[in-house]
Amino acid sequence: MCAVAEAPTPLVRFNQADSQAATAMIQACVAIPAWQDALVAGRPYSSFTALKKHAVALAATWQTAELNQALSAHPRIGERPTGKSEEAQLSRGEQAAVNTADQELAQALAKGNADYEARFGRVFLIRAKGLSGHDILQALQRRMKSNPEQETQEALEQLRQITLLRLEGVFLP
Repeated sequence: MCAVAEAPTPLVRFNQADSQAATAMIQACVAIPAWQDALVAGRPYSSFTALKKHAVALAATWQTAELNQALSAHPRIGERPTGKSEEAQLSRGEQAAVNTADQELAQALAKGNADYEARFGRVFLIRAKGLSGHDILQALQRRMKSNPEQETQEALEQLRQITLLRLEGVFLP
């Protein structure tokens, strides 16, 4: 009998890849090149837990500039990303619960997005995975009552959650 070699795990591939290939593996997690570069520079990681710990520590330093940089790649909630990039594919999957066939919900989200952008100067960001469209609308309405500093902190936390969710998607089966 011949032993069949198992394919290397994503963590092994990440640790062994050149910098460009390793960056490509995590690029869709968040559009913050400094975070990507620092995560790649921290290799090799002994486990996903070690990699995640470093990713969390790096994300904890994000401020408004990083939020704005990352939001350049995020679609509005309820609008289907049309690009073919991995980022667009992930966003489509994460927003799958937003029922765009529900016209009332779609209109409420569109109005909420416009109101949010007018108030805070950026797109509304939420970790949508596991939330219904109505849950998202409620969160948007609640967050409209925040002051700008509170909302920046909330958006940064949502960005961190999205990033870690995507990172898990890259490395965990």
